[in-house]
Amino acid sequence: MELDPDDVFRDEDEDPENEFFQEKEASKEFIVYLIDASPKMFSSTCPSEEKDKQESHFHIAVSCIAQSLKSHIINRSNDEIAICFFNTREKKNLQDLNGVYVFDVPERDCIDRPTARLIKEFDLIEESFDKDIGSQTGIVSDSRENSLYSALWVAQALLRKGSSKTADKRMFLFTNEDDPFGNMRISVKEDMTRTTLQRAKDAQDLGISIELLPLSHPDKQFNITLFYKDLIGLNSDELTEFMPSVGQKLEDMKDQLKKRVLAKRIAKRITFVICDGLSIELNGYALLRPAIPGSITWLDSTTNLPVKVERSYICTDTGAIMQDPIQRIQPYKNQNIMFTVEELSQVKRISTGHLRLLGFKPLSCLKDYHNLKPSTFLYPSDKEVIGSTRAFIALHRSMIQLERFAVAFYGGTTPPRLVALVAQDEIESDGGQVEPPGMNMIYLPYANDIRDIDELHSKPGVAAPRASEDQLKKASVLMRRLELKDFSVCQFANPALQRHYAILQAIALDENEVSETRDETLPDEEGMNRPAVVKAIENFKQSIYGDDPDEESDSGAKEKSRKRKAGNADDGKYDYIELAKTGKLKDLTVVELKTYLTANNLPLGGKKEVLITRILTHIGK
Repeated sequence: MELDPDDVFRDEDEDPENEFFQEKEASKEFIVYLIDASPKMFSSTCPSEEKDKQESHFHIAVSCIAQSLKSHIINRSNDEIAICFFNTREKKNLQDLNGVYVFDVPERDCIDRPTARLIKEFDLIEESFDKDIGSQTGIVSDSRENSLYSALWVAQALLRKGSSKTADKRMFLFTNEDDPFGNMRISVKEDMTRTTLQRAKDAQDLGISIELLPLSHPDKQFNITLFYKDLIGLNSDELTEFMPSVGQKLEDMKDQLKKRVLAKRIAKRITFVICDGLSIELNGYALLRPAIPGSITWLDSTTNLPVKVERSYICTDTGAIMQDPIQRIQPYKNQNIMFTVEELSQVKRISTGHLRLLGFKPLSCLKDYHNLKPSTFLYPSDKEVIGSTRAFIALHRSMIQLERFAVAFYGGTTPPRLVALVAQDEIESDGGQVEPPGMNMIYLPYANDIRDIDELHSKPGVAAPRASEDQLKKASVLMRRLELKDFSVCQFANPALQRHYAILQAIALDENEVSETRDETLPDEEGMNRPAVVKAIENFKQSIYGDDPDEESDSGAKEKSRKRKAGNADDGKYDYIELAKTGKLKDLTVVELKTYLTANNLPLGGKKEVLITRILTHIGK
């Protein structure tokens, strides 16, 4: 049995295109959406996306969660979700507490993976809410009813499922009431505030995070300092970073919830060896990752259950299934050199996998084209190595002050690379932190990876073509006319992915029509037809091709076509017409048949019989 040495010695997970995108497998998440259903959520309105229309805060929260559920079912289908309303007329929860209603559908637990039926029925919740659930103020002074306290209790009970060590547990709280106990007597207010904050603290002590998504009134800002600052545990410094005005419009809420749900996750943990005897711990975060459709799951056609994929090796000589362990070999001087799994592992391991400092260089030495792959953001961690943050800060500040970057060697099971560590200073604005301090690990190319443009695009002994001053001037005018204002890659969604998700959603939710997806990558036809832009384009074309660019293009195309035909034409070896008459075309090889087809611009696809039929049709037989 022969084995392909390249295949045997390749890493099982080796993928040169994706090696820098791979992250740790994200942990499972348990999420409870807490929605305030008090009358104030229905009476408060704000401008909608459509002109002359208003939408309630309750509608904003429900629409926002509905959109999030659709994203979850595609991107993170293993997460488990619960939806809980508080300040309701009806009650539905395991604790039988007043004013709390856990929304659910049949054949699903209270907290479970999102299903198509859950999404479809939740989309229609506003139509039946007043009849089936109802809205009422659940915080009553005389009876000491506290629906917010009850909602936190119910949510905490729902999140008992799963271990906090292997899963993230989170609550998302939607409300427009910044002071839920503001209208009560001082003694009652203090008592309810204390018990509610203690309930929230108990949940946080169990590893449950509470996220607040406040909805502001058009004429009044949501004041987080009145109550919710203490509930979610914000200190004075973090108040400036919190966005109290978020959620004034539906799109703002969708974006904010998306940011909260897609929490930052550690891609890799790295030991940074500064010198012998001194190393610190760093966490790496992937700044960019390719968005790809979810993996396909194969199902049994009879039971519709997932099938288990098994792989067996078959001997090419006997056809028997190999029972013994596969022998790994590498041919060398007419001999097959055998390797054990441990020996292969040692051969492929170039270094220990640590990040080792080599030295420092001025920032001017680092060029734009040195950025070989998307960079990794590095931030210190004292979890394993105490003092890592202090040492990192010292290096970070010195590198910024001296305008230096660090050169280091990084390698492990993936191909080892030289990397540049570029210090990034903190950027702040009036709304808080824009960019955090840290280092960007830029993957540098080797000498073999750099290509010389002149070398590739010039003939031996002939200088590479150069543009004239007039052509450069016309190109500069064209660039200024077509300059994109405030351009950002974040403005453009992948149209193929959006279409893919739209089709999946339509099938899963039994929708009659696929929602229209907007391709934002198409050129701006209206802008391209502006007189100034058209003139700049024509001037540039004229500077390149002359007074008749169409004729130049046509003549060039004809010349290429003539050369291609001359190179592929029949060399006169066979008389295809005579062979067709005598029925001897079948004696020719496929290559010889394709020679005739190529010379006459006929299709080359198909089996031999199809090629013969195509030639006979062309000849007229």
